Amino acid sequence: MTGPLAVSLGDPAGVGPELLAAAWAARGEHGSAAFPAPFFAVGGADLLQQAAARRGLAITVQRIADPAEAAATFATALPVLGDEDCAYRPGEPDRAGAEFALASLTRAAALATSGAAAGVVTGPVAKSRLAEIGFVHPGQTEFVAAACGIAPEDAVMMLAGPSLRTVPLTVHVALADVPGLVTQELIERRARIIAAALAQDFGLPAARIAVAALNPHAGEDGRFGSEDQRVVAPAIAALRAAGIAATGPHPADALFAPHARESFDVALCMYHDQALIPIKALDFDAGVNVTLGLPIIRTSPDHGTAFAIAGKGLAHPGATIAALRMAGECAARRLAERAARRAAS
Repeated sequence: MTGPLAVSLGDPAGVGPELLAAAWAARGEHGSAAFPAPFFAVGGADLLQQAAARRGLAITVQRIADPAEAAATFATALPVLGDEDCAYRPGEPDRAGAEFALASLTRAAALATSGAAAGVVTGPVAKSRLAEIGFVHPGQTEFVAAACGIAPEDAVMMLAGPSLRTVPLTVHVALADVPGLVTQELIERRARIIAAALAQDFGLPAARIAVAALNPHAGEDGRFGSEDQRVVAPAIAALRAAGIAATGPHPADALFAPHARESFDVALCMYHDQALIPIKALDFDAGVNVTLGLPIIRTSPDHGTAFAIAGKGLAHPGATIAALRMAGECAARRLAERAARRAAS
């Protein structure tokens, strides 16, 4: 078994705490395969106990002093590292909650980068609230990348579910800015990171990457824009010459049809909604945000804080369970790879 996963709780006024409690409570229902690695929360023992009670879950929460204690605790109680805590006021985000969320994220990332945790699973945060307390990163992906010493452009966000994997080439930018940001160099750089990560962490040594077109009908010979011929197609040709199984540019309106999805392992999309709409339509309750290109494993449920339904028992824990499962599976693959290298040396 791998080491434990560190879980940051996200904004305490959101659904993150109750869904983590629900995920741990569901371990018996889903069996040992649901969680290839034990996990522990970083702070928030009282918060988690209250969130569980609000949801009607009778769970045991136990504080631990060291991540190494998580495995022995996990079978009978949800382990929580440290004494840091926060008031539980679901649906009422405030400054104290944002400060707690950032402290939990900071420590969880540090535990993963130091090797004390096998990876980090991040709960949903409110970026606007974090910005109010001086958080300068566009999101948690960039924060974790910085904690690892990785340039933000080399931290690649992949959305993964049972039906589909997608990667947005550009993320949190205005749609009007996208054409100017789509370059051949960026497409190639992202695709190389994707190919390496899918080989290392997902057991796909020759991942098939379908590259979506920027324009409708892939530009239709320049009638609807020339970027697909001038930029996207040359990038795909260069990737194929380098031995990467890239295809396209594919018109996005047909790329996610059932028969088309069978032809690729991941879709590299040109902008945020092109990648996120299909994954959320197909796998909303099982979608995982996983960061590729890092020396550590980082996943997150692919949904937000959902303040409007926090504390009402309406949020589904499926994406949290999927994020914990995926992180554990990736950690197990890396552990096996390290063991194989040691045996071969």
